[in-house]
Amino acid sequence: MIGSLRGRIVSKTPPQLTIEVGGVGYEVDAPMSTFFHLPALGQEVSLLTHLVVREDAQMLYGFATQEERWLFRTLLKVSGVGPKIALALLSGISVEAFAQSILNEDVATLVRVPGIGRKTAERLFVEMRDRVKDLTHEPGAVASEGANPESEAMGALLGLGYKSAEAARLLKAVEPGTYTTEELIRRALQSAARD
Repeated sequence: MIGSLRGRIVSKTPPQLTIEVGGVGYEVDAPMSTFFHLPALGQEVSLLTHLVVREDAQMLYGFATQEERWLFRTLLKVSGVGPKIALALLSGISVEAFAQSILNEDVATLVRVPGIGRKTAERLFVEMRDRVKDLTHEPGAVASEGANPESEAMGALLGLGYKSAEAARLLKAVEPGTYTTEELIRRALQSAARD
């Protein structure tokens, strides 16, 4: 898996850009929310990425923030939502506005995004409600660079499919001490195995 890229932008044609890293040009599709913050051609950029492997292609998607990548990956788990729709959602609405739309069951906001109809919006309400609560109510639920080990461990547990309350309980069960993110995750998972 390619988790991030840092290199020079050699072309920009929304939604695609090419980033040259060590002499290799990576074609990356990015949402407009990321595209608007890209530096000029020839400048260096650092993006978080997600690789989608299909039978006929390997597609690399790039994101400016951890929250954007988290939402993209979470959207891919929703029935009937593929990379194209997930990218359209991220291009048409901010992560925070999306979370509020889901929590408020705001159909009108979601159907304004190309490719999202009423049925897809209703499916998003059902399948995303608990996941966006993690995003909007848990500080550090989506780990960012430089985050503390506790919030990074929380983000990892959420990524493994634990609900927010369960992940918090597992982390609280870890004996007090100074741990790295990896140690915290390991100890929390050991606690879950004992339960």
